[in-house]
Amino acid sequence: MVHKKMRRNLSSRHVSMMAIGGSIGTGIFMATGSMVSQAGSYISVAAYTFIGIFVYFLMSGVGELASFYPVSGSFSSYAERFVDPALGFALGWLYWLMWILVAGIDIITLSRILQFWDFFQQFSVCTLKLFFLLILLIINITSVKIFGEVEYWLTTIKVLTVVVFLIVGVSVIFGILGDNTYGLNTFVANAKGNSLQGFLGLFGILSTAAFSFGGTESVAITSGESQDPKNTIPKAVNKVFWRILLFYVGTIFIIASVVSVTDERLLNTSSVLASPFTIVFENAGFLLGAAVMNAVICSSVISAGNSGIYFASRQLFSLSTRGLALKQFSKLSTNSVPNLAVFISVIFIILSFIFEHYNSAGYYMLLSLVGIVTICVWIVAILAQIRLRKAIVKQNRNLEELLPYQAKFGLTGSYIALCVFITLIFLQIYSDIILKGFLASLYNLLPVIIIVAIYFGYKVVNKTQIIKLEKINLDKNFE
Repeated sequence: MVHKKMRRNLSSRHVSMMAIGGSIGTGIFMATGSMVSQAGSYISVAAYTFIGIFVYFLMSGVGELASFYPVSGSFSSYAERFVDPALGFALGWLYWLMWILVAGIDIITLSRILQFWDFFQQFSVCTLKLFFLLILLIINITSVKIFGEVEYWLTTIKVLTVVVFLIVGVSVIFGILGDNTYGLNTFVANAKGNSLQGFLGLFGILSTAAFSFGGTESVAITSGESQDPKNTIPKAVNKVFWRILLFYVGTIFIIASVVSVTDERLLNTSSVLASPFTIVFENAGFLLGAAVMNAVICSSVISAGNSGIYFASRQLFSLSTRGLALKQFSKLSTNSVPNLAVFISVIFIILSFIFEHYNSAGYYMLLSLVGIVTICVWIVAILAQIRLRKAIVKQNRNLEELLPYQAKFGLTGSYIALCVFITLIFLQIYSDIILKGFLASLYNLLPVIIIVAIYFGYKVVNKTQIIKLEKINLDKNFE
């Protein structure tokens, strides 16, 4: 079978900016305030630091895979090449579904946020959903260069907002801005949250922190269309450590030092006014903070939805080129875009709109599903990287010669991250069953059930085997 290749039209600056801002979204703009309110300052900062360490281990492993084997739809390709073709098939379809849900959630969120302004209240939520989905469809079928440019500038807005927030926050802490004195005293006073209860409550905080990093790994998918993946991917991965330290840990520290956990605005989670970014700007004397933050959050959500359609279509394209989906999905336009894969992905996004519209708890069910699927993808990616390393040793090949980029903590970091993420999955399911009951939390088991069922189903039908380490293909020109 001929492997249809895409043009490498994403430049180094596109990939680097997507790596910096890939996981900056409504999680950091909205959920951080709720976390500080529930857990207090100490636990919130510790949770983001704790999870951030393992996400960095993850990204080091992903960078190793992506620089060695740069392909579109990378995660299922890694599983297929280094673990078992059946796992590649199962993960490929699950990952495609994940990005469908992500894009749907983001567009739904956008349609709700826009109600903040009177002008948009004259339009129904359904109208807004379809309008912005159409805009994102046009962006994605035009060309990958257009997609890269749109993502570059939307991500630039997000990153600059966080940078300005950090500067304003530090200024407030040192009394340069604002009328009140904040700082370490507020941080200490915020040590106790309002609603964190026992072990399950603590895990809920870790889970929220982990899900906030979702999307960090997606830079690997761009490797198939990056102009120089052997150099751009390692550079992008190296920036992850500083992004985690500055953007996430720095942001949560400033929020815990400037906003009281008893602030009523922080507790009003149904409004954009609840954004801790908004509150910090208002405490600094910027009364237009709510309107500005709403606009930024809108751009952030548009960026996330745009990426969701891109990643979903590339995953479907990858499945098609490997004979795991209809061959029509691998056909490329004159602009090197898999148009049919984009259109099919958009149709399924519309189905997510319908599910959410007719299900009162649909929005939160979709969010929960995405969180579980994300961690499942992380687990398989780490497993593939571990087997790549072991195959190199087993076949007595030169590590330095084969890997353009090597994970800084080697297999040790990968094994630790693997154990942590598996534990997070089990604890998430356990806490849901204890707090909600088995039937009410059954949908959180769906990703695990789906991937196991598809894996063994494909395995039985096609009689695949786990690839022996000595037989893993280490040819860098392998397609």
